[in-house]
Amino acid sequence: MDNPTCPETGQPMVRGERPMTITYRGHSATFNMPGWYCEASGESIHTGEDMKVSDRELNRLKARVERLLLPEDVRRIRKRLRLTQKAAGTLIGGGINAFQKYESGEVLVSHAITTALILLDRDPDGLAVLKQRATEEEAAQINPSPRASRGRRAPTSH
Repeated sequence: MDNPTCPETGQPMVRGERPMTITYRGHSATFNMPGWYCEASGESIHTGEDMKVSDRELNRLKARVERLLLPEDVRRIRKRLRLTQKAAGTLIGGGINAFQKYESGEVLVSHAITTALILLDRDPDGLAVLKQRATEEEAAQINPSPRASRGRRAPTSH
């Protein structure tokens, strides 16, 4: 966006940051919001990238209020477990892109993922259980058990 004009005054707007306060369940956080600002009217215009800043700040506030892990905690635990983002999403949950989104603050971590990560942070040996389960699931997909097909019957003619 090239130097927009203020919709109120028609004056040129300037690129910058201004303090913005958001509130969630009675808790507030103030951060610097990027955008185009009109000095005369106080009006602002925000791009999609600007809005990602406020979305991430809101997710951080929600995480603190709901007692969920913050993005940097998710990253620290994943690294401590020596997992890639893809492996963490597969083993712990959320899918292959989930941890990239958790760690960037784009997506709020669920209570279930928070609990799993807290437990794994305290006892990293629990990761062996998840790896064993993933190995068993893989094997089951490659070699389905005969019991899986027992429930199906071939059509019969009368």
